[in-house]
Order: sequence, then structure tokens, then C-alpha cells
Amino acid sequence: MKKTKKAILFGTSGQTEVFDYLLTHDSEYTVEAFTCSAAFRESDTIYGKPLVDFETVETVYPPSEYEMHIAVGYTNNNKIRERFYHEAKAKGYTLLTYISSKCTNYARAIGDNCFVFEDNTIQPFVSIGNNCILWSGNHIGHHSKVEENVFISSHVVISGHCKIGANSFLGVNSTLRDGITIGRETTLGAGCLIVKDTPEGTTWIGTKAAQYEKKNG
Repeated sequence: MKKTKKAILFGTSGQTEVFDYLLTHDSEYTVEAFTCSAAFRESDTIYGKPLVDFETVETVYPPSEYEMHIAVGYTNNNKIRERFYHEAKAKGYTLLTYISSKCTNYARAIGDNCFVFEDNTIQPFVSIGNNCILWSGNHIGHHSKVEENVFISSHVVISGHCKIGANSFLGVNSTLRDGITIGRETTLGAGCLIVKDTPEGTTWIGTKAAQYEKKNG
């Protein structure tokens, strides 16, 4: 694929290295450098490329020439990723979205700073908000809506006409019946079967919708 754009990745984790690999091999972007908060920067390079302080990144890699992606996971209901998403936008960066060439994508809309891995099936009339991650092999059913700052892990089945509330996490192999609404900041454990709407700020475990634990209580 012809390289026509330059990118900076925020993050230093193994996930960030995966994002670098996929952008390098399956996008129009060349990843030029990495950035992180100064307090967490332990060297001047990582993964063979420069690593610079986020606080001053725009002086080295100006937003007029480089786009950025916030390559951070789901810690604290995706709120760390959300924080730096807004801070990067405030610096003037365009936040790039990657959609794998091996994804089946009929979405109506996908926001910025999203990362969509291989083997996702996104059906017609789906909308996906800003700052979401869809790891490998998910099914997002028709007319469903994924709000902002959501992390969908792998092999998740979201049936048609579902709504996934902002800052939620859907664990591996979780399944939603059609028409389900997932409340904001909901966590679904691996293998959950959800057959009724979930309240905001709850953690769901096991295979029955009746099994859940409220956070911080």
C-alpha cells in the first residue's frame, strides 16, 4: 500500500506495538515515532523509533504534518484513552482511524481514533462512535450503535438493533441478544450471555443476565 501520511502513536505497551505493525503493513500511514507522558518515558526510543514526551510532542511532530492515534487499552473504563484523546485534539492533531483491509465493513459511520482489527463483520446501518477499539473477529449486527470510548475484545456477537453505552468493555466471547441496551460504563466478562438491558456502571459475569455485580458496591 502506498504511504501518503505520517503518524505518531501514543503509548508504549505491547498493544501499541501491534498497532504500529498493522499501520505499517496495512495502511497508508508511516509511523514515525511514539509518544507518552514524560513521567513514564524511560528511554529516547522504543520499537526502533523515537519516543518523545507527549507534553511537547507538537513542537517536534507538528499537527500540520502528522496525525496521531491514542493506542491505549480499556483501563478505568477506557477513561485514560478518553483523556489523551481529548488532549491530543486540543493540541490540534487529527486522530486517525484504522480499519483492517480484512474487515467486512458496511457501517454507516465510524468515528475518529478507532482501531478495527481483522475479521470483524460490521453490518449495514451500524454506527460506531469516536475512540473505540474492535479487536479481532467480532460481529456487529445491523442497526446497532456503539457509543464513544468503547472496547470490544474478540469474538463478541452483538445482534441487531443493540446500543452499547459509552466507556463500556465487552469481554471475549460475550453475546448480546437483539435489541439490547448496554448502559454506560458496563463491563461484560468473558463468555457473558446478555438477554436484557444492563444498568449503567455494572459488571456482568457468567452466562446468565441475572448475574451481575455493581461496581464500587
